[in-house]
Amino acid sequence: MGIRKFNPITPGLRQKVSVDFAELTASKPEKSLTSGLHKSGGRNHDGKMTMRQIGGGSKKKYRIIDFKRDKEGIPAKVSTIEYDPNRTSFIALLAYADGEKRYIIAPDKIKVGDKILSGKDATPDTGNALYFTSIPLGADIHAIEMTPGKGAALARSAGTYATMMGREGKYAIVKLPSGEVRRVLLTCKAVIGRASNPDHGLEVLGKAGKTRWLGKRSRVRGCDEPSRSPDGRR
Repeated sequence: MGIRKFNPITPGLRQKVSVDFAELTASKPEKSLTSGLHKSGGRNHDGKMTMRQIGGGSKKKYRIIDFKRDKEGIPAKVSTIEYDPNRTSFIALLAYADGEKRYIIAPDKIKVGDKILSGKDATPDTGNALYFTSIPLGADIHAIEMTPGKGAALARSAGTYATMMGREGKYAIVKLPSGEVRRVLLTCKAVIGRASNPDHGLEVLGKAGKTRWLGKRSRVRGCDEPSRSPDGRR
């Protein structure tokens, strides 16, 4: 994955820095794994604005992500790596041996054609989902469960990862991206490797309009006009 800079042919492109999206292999999502996405515009059920700086933006389809990785013991092959407008990391479409398809958060450096497995029989390879009882010490992990069977809750955004530090009784000791050390039940799962799109933090939008496309409205603090002296000077 690389970074793309633009020739300053317009004011908006002068400072723009973007990911080059070279890893992506599909432009359209799997239709059976998408659903509509409602936007509140920062308003409640009465139509009253209760949250500022929200509204507008491009239309999106929500991609249904398999955060639980509960299809155990059935091998899957990576079919595509896709952009997801609802999150910073990329997503990967898995085609399971029984014909089912599911989206997961794409691990970094994963390629189309790679084989992925989940469960007790999985090896600690990139993209495999293992219980904490099987994850080797010092391994980089992402998409971490906090409650067994509830689905991944930690280290899901672009380029993030945690580190498996050790085991203590029925708990695993995990160092999170923030530096915080937490205990997680050994019956929880995590995915080996780092989340994809690690260069996301280097992006520069380049213009205020790009922020509006993302559904974020401007934040203006506002200030009173400075007082003037009788002779017109400030």
